[in-house]
Amino acid sequence: MDQREKIYVAGHTGLIGSAMVRRLGQAGIAPLLRRRAELDLMDGGAVERFFAAERPDYVVMAAGRVGGIAENRAHPADFLSENLTLQLNVLGAAQRSGVKKLIFFASSCMYPRDCAQPMAESALLTGLPEPTSLAYAVAKLAGLQLCLAYNQQCGAQRFIPVIPNSVFGPHDNFDPARGHVLSALMRRCHEAKVAGLDHVTFWGTGTPRREFVYADDLADGCFALLTGDTGGVALPLNIGVGEDISIRELAGRIADIVGYRGQLRWDTGMPDGAPRKLLDSSRMRGFGWAPRTSLEAALRATYQWYIESAAELECLT
Repeated sequence: MDQREKIYVAGHTGLIGSAMVRRLGQAGIAPLLRRRAELDLMDGGAVERFFAAERPDYVVMAAGRVGGIAENRAHPADFLSENLTLQLNVLGAAQRSGVKKLIFFASSCMYPRDCAQPMAESALLTGLPEPTSLAYAVAKLAGLQLCLAYNQQCGAQRFIPVIPNSVFGPHDNFDPARGHVLSALMRRCHEAKVAGLDHVTFWGTGTPRREFVYADDLADGCFALLTGDTGGVALPLNIGVGEDISIRELAGRIADIVGYRGQLRWDTGMPDGAPRKLLDSSRMRGFGWAPRTSLEAALRATYQWYIESAAELECLT
C-alpha cells in the first residue's frame, strides 16, 4: 500500500472505526474522515458526490446502527432499514468509483441461534438467527452477500466481509440501555461502586457464553487484510480469539477490575439471547493474524478509557 493512497474510514468516531484510525496512525497513514455533519451516509446523493470527488483507494465500512438486546427489541425496523440504507449507499458508491479494496464488518449474530460450536462460516444461512437481533442480522447478511455479489459480478476480490465476535474497547457505547453486554456491565458496576450500592442486577441468567474481541486486535487483523494479498482467501472471514466466557463470569471479572464489592444479581425473567457464540476463526488464523491482547489487559484498558472519558464529560457539563 502506497502511503499516498487514500483510505476512507466510515464511522471513525465509533468503536471499530476509531480503532482502525489508531492502527492506520501507527503505520503513518492519515485516513480520510468525515463526521456525520459533513457527510450523511443515509443520503445516497451525498455519498455518491463524496466518492466521485475524493476517489478513495480503500474503504473501511465501520458505520452502522448497533446496540444491545434492549435496543434491538425496541427498534427492529430502524436497525434493519438504517443499516440496509448505509450499506447500499457506501458499498454501491465504492463499487462505482473503483475502490481497490473495502472491508465490511458483518456480525456474529447472523449465525443460527442453535449452531454447532465453534461456528464456521459455512454455517451461515443454515438456520434462523436469534430472534432478539433478527432485524440487525438480516441487514448484516444482506451487506455481506452484497460484498460477495460484487466480487462475483466483477471477477475481482475487492470487497472483504469480516465477521468479528463481540467487540469492545475505547469508544464503545456504555449506555446501559443501548450498549452491548460488556460495556453495559462495566458501566453498571462502576455506577454501583460510586453510589455505594450493596447490589446490582443484570439481565438474564448469566449462563450464555460469549467470545470477546478487543477492538485494537480486530484493527490489526483488518489492517493486514487491507495491505496483504487477499486474492485467494476464502470469504467471509470470522475474527475471534478462540475462547469464550459466561456472562456471569465476565461480570465477576469486571466487578473486580472496577473495584465493586457488592452482590451481583440476575433478573432471570429477562432474555438471555443466544446460548453461545464462539467463532471458528481458522480462516483468519491461516492468513497470519492472532490476537495479542489478553482479556484481562483489554478490560483494564477499556475501563481506564471509560473513567477518563466520563470524567472529561463531567468537566464539560
